[in-house]
Amino acid sequence: MAIKIVTTNRKAYHNYQVQEGVEAGIALTGTEIKSIRDGRVTLSDAYVRPEKGELWLLNAHIARYDAGSYMSHDPLRPRKLLLHRKEIRALASKVAERGLTLIPIKLYLKDGLAKVELALARGKKMYDKRESIARRDVEREMGRAVKRRKSRV
Repeated sequence: MAIKIVTTNRKAYHNYQVQEGVEAGIALTGTEIKSIRDGRVTLSDAYVRPEKGELWLLNAHIARYDAGSYMSHDPLRPRKLLLHRKEIRALASKVAERGLTLIPIKLYLKDGLAKVELALARGKKMYDKRESIARRDVEREMGRAVKRRKSRV
């Protein structure tokens, strides 16, 4: 199985506490998949909403395909996610009762098909974000100190 990661949602790990993930397919048009293969996708503000027994990917920006005609797709149109009915029900119930949200973590091509990895996540508070930034800075400083110490010896 050949997997090519097209894009990742780096803001997701900063803004959310990511819990469990699931892989889903996406219903796309021809110009959308060509644009995805070119890597012209942004997931930074995207989220998933359950509606009427289906999951919809909203705010994912897939740029217009340059070689497409004037009938090309709308870059921000809602896109249907393809999952089994049981998985959709389970995710929708967790979103409804626990105050979690579904966010796309990464979009990739798997055997020529576009897949998106979704994750249940809880929004971080501002003090949580500061704490994780401070922890990252401390780890970075410790790594630098270890490297300096090794280079002296």
